[in-house]
Amino acid sequence: MEQRGQQPDGAEQAGKDGAGDPPPPPPRAKSIDGSCACRQFLEVTCRSSGKVRRFAAGTTARYALHAINRKLEPGAPPALHVEAVRDGEEPISFGPAAPLADYGRGWRLQTVTAQDVPGIHETPHPDMKRGDAQTATDSLDRETLKSTSVYVAKIALAFVFLFLLGGLFTYLLEKLPDMIQSASTPESL
Repeated sequence: MEQRGQQPDGAEQAGKDGAGDPPPPPPRAKSIDGSCACRQFLEVTCRSSGKVRRFAAGTTARYALHAINRKLEPGAPPALHVEAVRDGEEPISFGPAAPLADYGRGWRLQTVTAQDVPGIHETPHPDMKRGDAQTATDSLDRETLKSTSVYVAKIALAFVFLFLLGGLFTYLLEKLPDMIQSASTPESL
């Protein structure tokens, strides 16, 4: 007979390694000024439109971006990710699957657009000036072109050697029977 409060063996095993534990409850949301902890929503400021959107606590950043970008006017730059910002602090970026969270007084959630992050696909060195970055890009392009040219030249040289080796074998296979036949015929006395 089972006693009350006991779990079946499978459930007990799942709880030991942590795989069967229920997910933690979503964080309690606060307003931007931190005055009321009873609200169960978060406010995200859209940098493209300037509007504030509200989301339930525990909403993923991916869904928030989808909802914000869906309501943007045509021509407005889309939001790339959500981050928590505070004056004098390093921003905290939310990954796509991360639930939105409020970090307390002074922190606010906002979107980041491509206009906010110039050169998002290129990462120049921080102490480089704009002209230095262009020079570095040009030298990188030249270096890439040079290495590509060397690679193509090596391939062409390999083909030349293959054709020479094939031609040599063809010549030897054509002349070898004649050389064997002339060497094996006896001379008459």
